[in-house]
Amino acid sequence: MSSALRFEWVRLRTLRSTYWLIGIGLLLTTAIAFGVAFATRNDLITAEDAGIIVTGGAELAPFLAIFLAIIGIFATGHEYRHGTIQPTLTAIPQRTRLLLAKVLMVAITAAVITVVSVAINIGLGSLYWQNAPDLGAEPLSEVIPGYVVFVVLYAILGVALGQLFRGVPSALVILLVVPLIVETLIAALSLWSALDWLQPALKFLPFSAGARLIATGPYDANGGPEFDFLGRWESGGVFAAFVAIILAVGWYLFKKRDA
Repeated sequence: MSSALRFEWVRLRTLRSTYWLIGIGLLLTTAIAFGVAFATRNDLITAEDAGIIVTGGAELAPFLAIFLAIIGIFATGHEYRHGTIQPTLTAIPQRTRLLLAKVLMVAITAAVITVVSVAINIGLGSLYWQNAPDLGAEPLSEVIPGYVVFVVLYAILGVALGQLFRGVPSALVILLVVPLIVETLIAALSLWSALDWLQPALKFLPFSAGARLIATGPYDANGGPEFDFLGRWESGGVFAAFVAIILAVGWYLFKKRDA
């Protein structure tokens, strides 16, 4: 297992795309944190404002999670895109160990980068906060660890999708289209009286459920009918289960299919 981990560590840190994606993700989240902190410099900071600053606007657009998920997609998808999967399996023929090493290295990278991003954003916010929010009190005490879990799950999902589709384009389409279009459309249709039977199912939409991990306030139906979402960690469990299922299917096919 140690050889597989070393292999994945070398592969991850020698790809220029790794640094570009991390750099762009950090730049965007830092810019959002700075913009919100500067715009609210003369105001009393609410928990919602502090949550946006600390997570770099993840509740509005999870840029860091998406870019780290792309790193996860590249970890597996690039092997097939560039035809390196065969020499990789020649060096490390144990497929389960290889896939597990990819998951672990991407997850560790995602966790470290997320913690660094949070620290940078808190530092920026502290330059402008008139009243420093209590990071140890709810909801921020749950939003911050929830953000780390959220980004790590996104990154693991990237690995799983890249392995499932054995390439990059299809995995990217699923990663971007499902949360931005499919789930948004389902939520919008559920507000129509003829399709209000969809509302109880909304809590099980994986990306929407995952977003509850970083929510600073209760669910807002935007003027529509009220219906219950699961709690923060229960919703996170829905997203984690979705990631686990995709990863399990990808692992099964990896074991059964030819390289």
